[in-house]
Amino acid sequence: MDSRRFPFVDTAAGALLDADGRIIRWTPEAEQLLSLRADQACGRRVRELLADPATWPALLAERTPDAWSGRAVVRSGRGEELGIVFQVLPLADGGEGAPAPASRYFVLAAPAGLVAQWRQDQAFTRELFLQDRVGLAVFDERLRLIRTNTHLLPYTGLPPNLNGHRLGDFLQPDDAATVERHLHEVLETGRPLVLTEELVRTIENPGTGAVMAVSAFRLQAPDGHAIGVTALFTDVTELHRSGERLAVLHRATAAVGGSLSVTGTAEELAAVLAPGLADLAVVEVAEAVFTGEEPVPDRDGRLWLRRTAVAAGPGTAAGPEPGTGSPAADPVHDAATDAAAVPVTESATASPAALSPSAMTAPLRARGALLGRVTVRRAPGRPPYEPADLDLLREIAARAALALDNARRYTRERRAAVGLQRSLLPPSQAETAAVSASSVYLPTDTATGVGGDWFDVIPLSSARVALVTGDVVGHGLEASATMGRLRTAVRTLADLDLEPDELLVHLDDLVSRLLVEADEPGGQPGDRANGGADGRADGRPEDEGWPAPRRAVASGATCVYAVYDPVSRRCAIASAGHPPPAVAAPDGTVEYVPVQPGPPLGVGGLPFEVTEVELAPGSILALYTDGLIHGRGGDLDEGMAELRRRLALPGVTTTPLPELGRALVAGRPADLRGDDVTLLLARTRAVPPEATAVWPVEPDPAAVALVRERTAEQLRAWGLEDLVFTTELVLSELVTNAIRYAGGPVEVRLILAERLTCEVSDPSATQPRMRRAHLTDEGGRGLYLVAQLTDRWGSRYTRHGKTIWAEQELPQSQPQTQEPQSQPQEPQPQ
Repeated sequence: MDSRRFPFVDTAAGALLDADGRIIRWTPEAEQLLSLRADQACGRRVRELLADPATWPALLAERTPDAWSGRAVVRSGRGEELGIVFQVLPLADGGEGAPAPASRYFVLAAPAGLVAQWRQDQAFTRELFLQDRVGLAVFDERLRLIRTNTHLLPYTGLPPNLNGHRLGDFLQPDDAATVERHLHEVLETGRPLVLTEELVRTIENPGTGAVMAVSAFRLQAPDGHAIGVTALFTDVTELHRSGERLAVLHRATAAVGGSLSVTGTAEELAAVLAPGLADLAVVEVAEAVFTGEEPVPDRDGRLWLRRTAVAAGPGTAAGPEPGTGSPAADPVHDAATDAAAVPVTESATASPAALSPSAMTAPLRARGALLGRVTVRRAPGRPPYEPADLDLLREIAARAALALDNARRYTRERRAAVGLQRSLLPPSQAETAAVSASSVYLPTDTATGVGGDWFDVIPLSSARVALVTGDVVGHGLEASATMGRLRTAVRTLADLDLEPDELLVHLDDLVSRLLVEADEPGGQPGDRANGGADGRADGRPEDEGWPAPRRAVASGATCVYAVYDPVSRRCAIASAGHPPPAVAAPDGTVEYVPVQPGPPLGVGGLPFEVTEVELAPGSILALYTDGLIHGRGGDLDEGMAELRRRLALPGVTTTPLPELGRALVAGRPADLRGDDVTLLLARTRAVPPEATAVWPVEPDPAAVALVRERTAEQLRAWGLEDLVFTTELVLSELVTNAIRYAGGPVEVRLILAERLTCEVSDPSATQPRMRRAHLTDEGGRGLYLVAQLTDRWGSRYTRHGKTIWAEQELPQSQPQTQEPQSQPQEPQPQ
């Protein structure tokens, strides 16, 4: 039987014919193929099964004395026409002498489509083992090679005959183990492996190896039993290297484009190049770029470069830090100091961008100016650089140079702004027991970076905090100077623990006095307008002598002042003509605090109202200036609606505050930024009930002993045994003074929140005063002792009298887990 035509003989239909072509035997496969039972087929002539009996003579004409094959169209028992491929084997009676004529014939038949598929499979397998572009290997169930094509792996180090070998016989142990692990998984699960890239190195020639894309599938016997696995090995080394180069280019472009800092851009570039393209990367930038100036060669035509960033891959020494050490030890940098002079000529800037097996250098050139250079080096044992690597470095250097030039120009515009902003504004982030705060300040005038907006986060007594934002009308240095005066005044008044409305009254009085001073002789009315009645349009006096001193005068200001208490979770807010704060609750709802805004500062004579709201832990309180909510055409309602929509987006309450602040400010179109933008975000915290202790004290000196007892008991429960003696003494003095001079009722409160706060409240409105007692005095030393034993103390008025408080730092050994936290800490960015 010709297995090339019928490779699966055991599945073909069979029939036995006599010499006249009559069917005498009919196999079950034939019954299934032609839908004819054996009793229906036996006894019939085989030509009766043809769809067109007229084709019978043509089929007979093709026969030979030996076995022959052909094609025919038959009609099944269901009346359907079926194309088949058949093979006829003549059967003769055995005997000696000349061959006897056939007395019977054995016929095998299969659908033409199935036979065509068998032949395609055979051709595919044969050609697959003949081609040499893909390594092909067949493994048995023990992962031994039983058949391979001519080029399994594209380099030396393989035995002449691989049959019976395992991969570990000629591949590095780690590489062989990795590939065999994949093949074993295919053999066990039957799930194909598709283009899994693995590094392959031979034992004889380890070198750098080759990156092979491995694909594999399981081989099964007809009964479904796994008998081996076939694997295809495709050399994708060059494709892999091209992909790596492209990935390095993308990472470098993204890295250098994300910063407007010269140093930051250089560091990002070096970090991408090592280990992306090198084991060591050095970026040198011209000195002038750091100050925002144009890099200009000296009189000898040389440009001085400063080593700005050095990055090394794993296991490689980075050499001297930028700006320090001796670069003579640096294998890349060859200068005698950390600043190198390079000639600025076309040939000189082109020649460093040359290729050597282990190092490359490319100039950083943008808009026709040389800004620096970047140098990379590979350690011994690494593959040498290729021309494609030099092209990649040049492309990266070109893009990095544009980013450096943008950073240089931005630095020039922002130098004055950053200096002034840092001197007048507090840090952009603050952490207190009450809130975690972050701010964004965006002046309209980016050239000078100065304006009249301000913000502040002021820690108060008893773990409370004050949050402030304000806006002085106008821009420039005068508005900034006035802003600085007002911020200082707010801090001073806040230290007195005034209520928000009372603080704004004092601040309003200050602004009114500033306006009066501007109108007094020696002032500059022209400062408040474009010129004045007694001055020229530029504000200078008529005479040509020295101009009168200019005063920073507020022509108007708004302010909102909020005090948040993490113990009660209440927030008291008062506004002087300022937009209302917004509150984003943890459940995703956003509301504006219904503050009754008073008049702007400087109007005078009108009261301010306080609004109190309760804030859930984790709420975000947003204080801002009107520059953030100016809609198109000055529509504040439109801007407030947009701010509410952004604060209501999913995930806002869990977003890190610096990231959220940048997103809220960056979302405003540039054409709507007609005023400075200030945004202060505060995520509230709460002191849990178990972190406070409150109890009344009878106005009897004998009750002081009970106070000491309860204090010691509470501190031991908090694990603060080291503070028991000091706290007992402090509360004894404060309670004794309250009973002696204020009578009852007296209340004691302890608060544990980052530090220990002791409070004693009494109905007297007389503020305590510390004095130095004489040797003969029997008393007068209580507050002096309190001041010496605590870190900070003070008093504040309340609606029912006053509260004297004292704070102590917690011992260093105090476990952090015992510090009460009502909500998770501010999430840190990865």
